Amino acid sequence: MKALDRKALRDLWHLRGQALAIALVIAAGIAMLVMSQATLDSLRQTRARLYQDYRFSDVWVQLKRAPDNLADRLADIPGVAEVETRVATAGKLQLTSFREPVEALLQSLPDSGQPRQNLLYLRAGRLPAPFAQDEVVVSDAFAEAHHLKPGERLRATVYGRAQWFTVVGIASSPEYLYQIKPGSMFPDYERYAIVWAHRRALAAALDMNGAFNQAVIKLAPGAHEQDVIDALDRLLARYGSRGATGRADQLSHHFLDQEFKQLATMARLFPAIFLGVAAFLLNVVFKRLIGTQRDQVAILKAFGYTTRQVALHYGLIVTLICLLGSAIGVGLGVWLGQHLSGLYRINFRFPFLDFHLGLPVMAAGIGISLLAALGGTGRAVYAAAGEPVAQAMRPPAPERYRRTLAERLGLTRWLSQAARIIWRQLERRPGKALLTVIGLALAGGILMMARFQTGSIFHMVDLEFRLAQQQDISASFVEPTGRGALRELAAIDGVRAVEGVRQVPVRLRHDNHSALTSIQGLPAGASLQRPVDMHLRRVALPPDGLVLGDYLAQRLGVKPGDLVWVEVLEGRQKKLQLPVVQLVQAYTGL
Repeated sequence: MKALDRKALRDLWHLRGQALAIALVIAAGIAMLVMSQATLDSLRQTRARLYQDYRFSDVWVQLKRAPDNLADRLADIPGVAEVETRVATAGKLQLTSFREPVEALLQSLPDSGQPRQNLLYLRAGRLPAPFAQDEVVVSDAFAEAHHLKPGERLRATVYGRAQWFTVVGIASSPEYLYQIKPGSMFPDYERYAIVWAHRRALAAALDMNGAFNQAVIKLAPGAHEQDVIDALDRLLARYGSRGATGRADQLSHHFLDQEFKQLATMARLFPAIFLGVAAFLLNVVFKRLIGTQRDQVAILKAFGYTTRQVALHYGLIVTLICLLGSAIGVGLGVWLGQHLSGLYRINFRFPFLDFHLGLPVMAAGIGISLLAALGGTGRAVYAAAGEPVAQAMRPPAPERYRRTLAERLGLTRWLSQAARIIWRQLERRPGKALLTVIGLALAGGILMMARFQTGSIFHMVDLEFRLAQQQDISASFVEPTGRGALRELAAIDGVRAVEGVRQVPVRLRHDNHSALTSIQGLPAGASLQRPVDMHLRRVALPPDGLVLGDYLAQRLGVKPGDLVWVEVLEGRQKKLQLPVVQLVQAYTGL
């Protein structure tokens, strides 16, 4: 071992307390990077494999009713590789072990069992037997919430018609990795289920024999998604189409994409803060170390060591601290990543999720930590190593002192002796003061981000369910109904107020931007549900025009006073041009 290497180890031992503290800060940053990036890579690869193996669709279209023979015309659209039609509807489930009603999406299966697209991953049991109209498969999250097993019975009500079914299988689907009711903020596995049944059974309940109300489509390689969507909308407009949508607007896929964006942000932001703090600490420690070893540096150079060798000597100490922190961080990141992947597998219902740490992620973590550490100490190290021998042998020259700004302004008469010393140090060493402030700001940022998510969720819930929505119960109808239903609801014991809401599916267009959403019509003087503005004040709805959420307005590129085209996606499907009257703050939906 070379003499400089022995000196480096000896110096590192003398700095062991500070070195360990800095290594732990580096470890925290590397752990966050490894956990976030490795989990993100694992999720992306798992989703891609799942989509390919289980034939996830590219385009979805929901309509009122269309004859089965229309599927051939859909298949003839340029860019369409495969079309599969099905029947789907909302319904209610009743379990003997659960007294509250359960909302469900009932979706048809072909007589062959497995669909051609969005294949089911059976976790238990089997698919319904051919032509068995009283057998169903239920979603795994719902089954886990109610401890359902194959062989148990449940009652489904569709359009007022009730039928008992036997659960023969428990499954998941790439179409419903995130099993959330449309319009909800969070999943509720106890009160929302996906149910797959034979098409004959659902068609009979909906009077859809020889017809379909939903189609899923696989695109040919190289096909342009938007061209296919436009062709589908033109062809299916007369059949009550609610607008075809691609993967980006598919609910489960959209939530996964948003989660991936959050993970990518975590992989960049948190490590940057931790490594920035580590670089600041290394700068402080090594400036002090080099300042106390000026004579040693001079002696080393007098014995023939070059500036480069002396600089590499101190760089070795920095590297050893970084490698220690990186080793701890990689191990901790793998452990945290495995646990985080397990949480994602539960919440997003992945049938399988293989966590793995790629070599590029590990190399990037170690490389970034070394760059941050050497960047924080490089200037101080090279300044000391490049100092002439004769000058380094002498004590450092005293700094040129001058009166501070506070002294020139006569403010020091109101400052204590300690305060004057602090003020002088801040003004005479502005670089050091700035780095200290940055370090404190980064540390404060870590604390803020750790608490931000919880606080933001509480704020969002408070805004939505205390200010904007004040109802205790919401009742949804499959089809629009008259005011008589409101009178019946108001007559129920314990009900103090009832308000009707009309929702109409629409496509909004402005310039080259469009969005599928729904317009919500509220009664005049509504008190149970009303939007709030940017200042959290409840908004009085105008008699005409649209009030848009800020996110939707940004997506469409509109502001108050602009005109938007409204394409109604039900009934006679009118096209209207309406003004945007006001923007409100919206945390959920469009």
